[in-house]
Amino acid sequence: MLTSQLFGHRRGAFTGAVADQMGLFESANGGTLFLDEIGDIPPGVQTALLRALQEREITRLGETRPRKVDVRIITATHRDLAGRVAEGQFREDFLYRIRVARIKLPRLRERLEDLPLLVAWFLGQFRAALGAEAELEISREAMEFLLEHPWPGNVRELRSAIEHAVINCRGTVIQPGDLPPEIFGSTSAQHSAETVAVDERQRILQALEKTNGNRMAAARLLGIGRSTLYRKLVSLGIVSEQ
Repeated sequence: MLTSQLFGHRRGAFTGAVADQMGLFESANGGTLFLDEIGDIPPGVQTALLRALQEREITRLGETRPRKVDVRIITATHRDLAGRVAEGQFREDFLYRIRVARIKLPRLRERLEDLPLLVAWFLGQFRAALGAEAELEISREAMEFLLEHPWPGNVRELRSAIEHAVINCRGTVIQPGDLPPEIFGSTSAQHSAETVAVDERQRILQALEKTNGNRMAAARLLGIGRSTLYRKLVSLGIVSEQ
């Protein structure tokens, strides 16, 4: 099926091939084809790709006549291709054919200075998707949790974490408790839930002091609803529940 997607097929080439089909190489003729996770492509397909790059031609499944193509290839992978070659899982000649101009993108945990910018970008995307009028922000405490997480899933994991937080957030400011449990409850984090509660209590007290005890104004300052603020006042022991 992968070969068919890349190079196309002729009607009747296999079960379900009810019509002639153009492949990605032909569709990209004169342009660029991006192949993600090239390190996971089976050896047989690697051979066909090598021929396509070397000869600048492809053959559809079920045909014998080659078709000329002019395609620039860009590939990406998270695997160590040299290691895959040593293991016999990747063709050495194919590696040398695609490994020309290279861009190495460090793991997210190796470039944490990019994390706040990525968070802001994702927040903007989700805000637009949800049609939210208010700006979505992330608290300093929540950002510290994000910076301390090891991010084994890199940027994809960060995007999912921010989406999770946006769904769980009831105000306009994301708090640590809105983050996924593997981040908020991560053993690598240097803050406990008790520490976060102390910080939150201090923020609320400061907001109340700035607004002379006006809860509605304090709630606006904190980016949360008035009822949410009241629940926090009770849970943190700032006021007693009537």
